[in-house]
Amino acid sequence: MAKLQIHQSRAARGAALFVMALGTAASVAVADVQMRVEKLWLLPADGRELAIDVEIADDPKQKALGLMFRTELADNKGMLFPYGEPREISMWMRNTYIPLDMLFIKPDGVIHRIEVRTEPLSERIVASGGPVSAVLELAGGATQRLGIKAGDRVRHPSFSSAAPEN
Repeated sequence: MAKLQIHQSRAARGAALFVMALGTAASVAVADVQMRVEKLWLLPADGRELAIDVEIADDPKQKALGLMFRTELADNKGMLFPYGEPREISMWMRNTYIPLDMLFIKPDGVIHRIEVRTEPLSERIVASGGPVSAVLELAGGATQRLGIKAGDRVRHPSFSSAAPEN
């Protein structure tokens, strides 16, 4: 019985070291990816303009990392994934610890669809449901708290004529 406990203890230590090594590797990968931060405006139908600080994930490495390993995200922060030409876009929540709202945005800045409160750590595919040119990720429930709906607009240089200028 003592040999079995020693074997289990070594196995447990080995598993713990493996998990620590994975965590360290993930931290290094996250530290290696730097994203620029820009202002983006959410423009609900009621005329408000809500400024959001967004990290821009515009290269493949940044897009692959996204908001993985984050443990919090304020309602006035997010991440924008610009894709250029309109296409069907699919996202998932692998290694993402917090629920997110995913806003699928057309080239003119109109919000095509919103997936609210995606499930953390899920590998379920979240599809745009039509051609879009970008995805904006916000904290889970932020769109409801801020009053943002499909059909509202987004203003940012990634989108053409997102809203008429006043």
